[in-house]
Amino acid sequence: MTVPSSQPGPRRSPLFSRYLDLGAKLTPFSGWEMPLQFQGIRQEHQAVRQQVGLFDISHMGKFVLQGGNPLETLQTLVPSDLSRLKPGKARYTVLLNPEGGILDDLIIYRQDEEQVVLIVNAATQEADREWLQSHLPETTTWGDRHEGHVLLALQGPQAQTCLQPLVTSHLAQLSFFSHRQVQILGHPAFIARTGYTGEDGFEIMLSPEAGQHLWDSLISEGVVPCGLGARDTLRLEAALPLYGQDMTRETTPLEAGLDWLVHLNRKGDFIGRQRLEQQASQGVSRRLVGIEMLSRQIARHDYPLFHEGTCIGQVTSGGPSPSLSKNIALGYVPPELASPGQGLQVQIRGKLYEAEVVETPFYRRP
Repeated sequence: MTVPSSQPGPRRSPLFSRYLDLGAKLTPFSGWEMPLQFQGIRQEHQAVRQQVGLFDISHMGKFVLQGGNPLETLQTLVPSDLSRLKPGKARYTVLLNPEGGILDDLIIYRQDEEQVVLIVNAATQEADREWLQSHLPETTTWGDRHEGHVLLALQGPQAQTCLQPLVTSHLAQLSFFSHRQVQILGHPAFIARTGYTGEDGFEIMLSPEAGQHLWDSLISEGVVPCGLGARDTLRLEAALPLYGQDMTRETTPLEAGLDWLVHLNRKGDFIGRQRLEQQASQGVSRRLVGIEMLSRQIARHDYPLFHEGTCIGQVTSGGPSPSLSKNIALGYVPPELASPGQGLQVQIRGKLYEAEVVETPFYRRP
């Protein structure tokens, strides 16, 4: 079982023994001991792009809000319009501070009129809990499914074909960003058609025992186990931002390229609205852009970006793209330098190397 947070040392998923059995290379991550890779990052990456891969993402925060119209309360904490979010549907959005900075990104799953599930980042879940609880009315009860549930992500073009024999419901009827309660291998489970890879797939929350059963069943059928390394290269190719790098408390969603989450024409106030309205009318001072290296050098997190001899920003995420055989990155630049085709330089070990702003996502599934 999961190590209680009061004990010293890293936390471990109920699937930890499976990592060891499969020879995983482990790494610390947000207080957890997680698999960095099993067979190798490139092999796992290509398995997800071409077939199907399985991730244990049990480290993510899992909250349940019930009663007192929790969606109405959440509406005051995020810039997105939740009024049209129907039961069985989900919304990706961000929590904001009064300065419009991003406290975390999360997915809100509306289960019915009185209950929502929130999946948040592992590194921010304690701060998210305090922030959310401080704004919830007394009529809303708080539940934390972190200790008692496993969260798996089955991702890739063959995800539906692979999972369907194990599920009682017809997965073809579950559209993107939809979710429902199902039976998997005889166990109750929460399943959503969501993911963090740029591919089709499902995220599944169920008890530790059921999660172990499902993991073993999928691995025995040839599904490739995947670690954090492939999860990062996949999300980077899809230009999916990583909290703590591509967005932080000091960046707003308008700066981070998340304009589509900001609905300033909606009714009602929300935390950070004044700052976003100011940026919408006056413009932002920087923008997150996609960058492609024009040489074999690799741009990494925090590498400086230059234009005409002046440092104008920095790389927030970067690395090789296994799907495209290119070196790609995300980084912040002034808006006048944010158009595709704009030339830049990346400083690597004291030398400048040519790069170019490109459209994102870098990779789109066929």
